[in-house]
Amino acid sequence: MSETTINANRQIARAAGTVMVAFALSQVAGLVRQILATRAFGTSAVMDAFNTASIFPDLLFNLLAGGALASAFVPTFTAFLVKDDQPSAWKLASAIINLVVLTLTTLSFISSLFAPQIARLLTPTHTPAQQLLVAQLLRILLITSTVFGASGLLSGILNAHQRFWLPSLASAIYWIGIIIGLLFFVPSLGIFGLAWGVVLGACLHLCIQLPDLFHLQKRQYTPTLGKGNPSVREVVILMGPRLISVATLQLNFVVTTIIANGLSTGSLSAIKYAFPIMTVPLVIIGSGIGIATLPTFSAQVARGEMSELRNSLTAALRGVLFLAIPATLGLILLRQPLITFLFQRGHFTSLSTEMTAWALLWYTVGLVFHCVLEILVRAFFSLRDTKTPAFVSAGAMGLNIVFCVAFTAWFKQVGWMPLGGLALAISLSTAIETTTLFLLLRKRLKGIQGKELVTGTGAAALATLGMSAALVFWMQAVKSHSAALTTLGGVVIGGLVYGLVLILLRVPEVRRLFEMVRRRLHR
Repeated sequence: MSETTINANRQIARAAGTVMVAFALSQVAGLVRQILATRAFGTSAVMDAFNTASIFPDLLFNLLAGGALASAFVPTFTAFLVKDDQPSAWKLASAIINLVVLTLTTLSFISSLFAPQIARLLTPTHTPAQQLLVAQLLRILLITSTVFGASGLLSGILNAHQRFWLPSLASAIYWIGIIIGLLFFVPSLGIFGLAWGVVLGACLHLCIQLPDLFHLQKRQYTPTLGKGNPSVREVVILMGPRLISVATLQLNFVVTTIIANGLSTGSLSAIKYAFPIMTVPLVIIGSGIGIATLPTFSAQVARGEMSELRNSLTAALRGVLFLAIPATLGLILLRQPLITFLFQRGHFTSLSTEMTAWALLWYTVGLVFHCVLEILVRAFFSLRDTKTPAFVSAGAMGLNIVFCVAFTAWFKQVGWMPLGGLALAISLSTAIETTTLFLLLRKRLKGIQGKELVTGTGAAALATLGMSAALVFWMQAVKSHSAALTTLGGVVIGGLVYGLVLILLRVPEVRRLFEMVRRRLHR
């Protein structure tokens, strides 16, 4: 590798380490929130109402200020930074922030006026009382759309400046806001206390990032909507195709919610509890490394360093595979004691555990593909290509709707809990999406270092087999003991065995990790 490539990979590794640590803290806070929520509400009808109400504000945010905007904004903003054109960069940032805040505020207000109609659309089989509750919760949660819109853009600005700690830590602060709601608001306000906790968390998510913004040099806010600004027009054009995939994904969430609401009581809550468990390794591994790669990938493309981009992409994919493959098998094996240990108390019964663990199994089947997808789409975004991942995602999510209907019917026919079919549908559609994007990106870049990926995958698979064998032995040895011992002991033993096998296989990434730690200790 050239010195440029080595430096770029080190930059990604440092950034990824920072993001992953912050995301790990975030996931711990998120699990605490889950534990408190399950104890307070379990898989009850009011929790189903809350989960249903949260769909629409998430839809607004993701359509206008979520992944679609970030994928278009960060590469364009980074290109100005590479050229040291600070005035143009901040004019772009100011215009986009103003447009997003204005648009989301307007749409949220209009949506609040039509909250009863939206609630009836999302819960067509529910009683009027349940629909009224959804509408009341929706009006509260709509406040978060605008706040998250501004906060999400601020994260993109800071990431483009290679500042990752506070934007990544913001997720943990968001969960803390919800925890405050569960501890102090819920006892007097019930499920509405949880909704106000979400609003508090969103505000904290924004505020925690402001110190980093104030430390940036040459920042200058401009009260403009970017009329006539070609860079704003470029972001909007790049954002267009991505909106298709985001809209399709959000449509999938709506369809999944409607189907789950038609199943047995608690099905929606069970899949809503299971999905965040699966996303713990997804966020730490896939999103953590993915967020760290986009600024570096974008800078390499801006400088025309396509060979360095291929090398950095391969290194990032290997890193994801080394972490995601063992996480998948470990989560599948430990899912039942994990859910019991985390949630089974209060209103969360043994039936709730069974339902949630069943959904978690089928979600986790697709974990590796979810993680790899986070890297692939950012490689496309750095190339200023939002069309390809958008259309592939739209096709995959279209398949997901078909899979949701087919798999729930199939699971019901064979006597399995049909909510598992909803989880399997997203796993299979994600696998198809990831495979398709990988093949297209390999063609676009005229090759990805396949031999390096195959050897890395083989080493990870071999180490995971050793880890799985150790976990099975451990679970048999302590099956009469507590779920806490089974889970915590399994995580420690599995991690030690996996790491030992990688050391014995002399995996380069392990050696570089030790070198990085040694350099940090000698500073």
